[in-house]
Amino acid sequence: MSEIEKGPDRLYQDLARSLTEELASGAYPVGARLPAERELAVKHGVSRPTVREAIIALEVQGLIEVRVGSGAYVRRLPGSEDLPGFNVSAFELTEARLLFEGEAAALAATQITEEELAEIAQLVEAIAQENNDPRGSEKADRAFHLAIAKATRNGAIHDAIERLWDLRASSPEAALLHEKARTANIKPVVDEHSAILQALRSRDPVAARQAMRGHLSQVIDSLLFATEERQIEEARRAAQAKRDRYARATA
Repeated sequence: MSEIEKGPDRLYQDLARSLTEELASGAYPVGARLPAERELAVKHGVSRPTVREAIIALEVQGLIEVRVGSGAYVRRLPGSEDLPGFNVSAFELTEARLLFEGEAAALAATQITEEELAEIAQLVEAIAQENNDPRGSEKADRAFHLAIAKATRNGAIHDAIERLWDLRASSPEAALLHEKARTANIKPVVDEHSAILQALRSRDPVAARQAMRGHLSQVIDSLLFATEERQIEEARRAAQAKRDRYARATA
């Protein structure tokens, strides 16, 4: 059975616990470099994206330091109080958004007004402006997605999607990986947002769902790219496996 097929198990948590135990045992002293990602993946029988999520979990705790182009180094050894505590990871968050926001876009396509379409069109332009500003935030991107959620005319859907967006900042693991993406100059893609807008204008729920899911699938690709600038093809295969998993779940 493949890693993806193992269901609800969060394998990166198991790996993070194993690495924490290895650090506590003295296997890697302070300042030592951890084995390469590929070695850890082979040793523990997991994928490289799983290794990345585990490393991020330890980085959030301050146990290791990731140096761009060099690797992960031990920053301090864990004490008895350092049993890993986990929050929602950026990959889990984006998978949830793919499910919720895809269906929200489909429903919004049947409910949306001309005024709401005009607002969303303005937000697409605002996303482009933010991308051109080196100090730009992603406020317009958030507003774009929440405007679509609001257009569903369902307060529960809007609240759920707003909560998912709040987790991007409140979950340390998710916040760290999104920060890595910004550092790698990965920004919201205007064309993908424009495709969603066009589907909404057409009042086509199938096209709106596909456009939103396609956009969020690309976000998963971008997050994988942000954590590993090499081995891009492997990252894309891992992202495709995640997409296939959720396609089967919603078929």
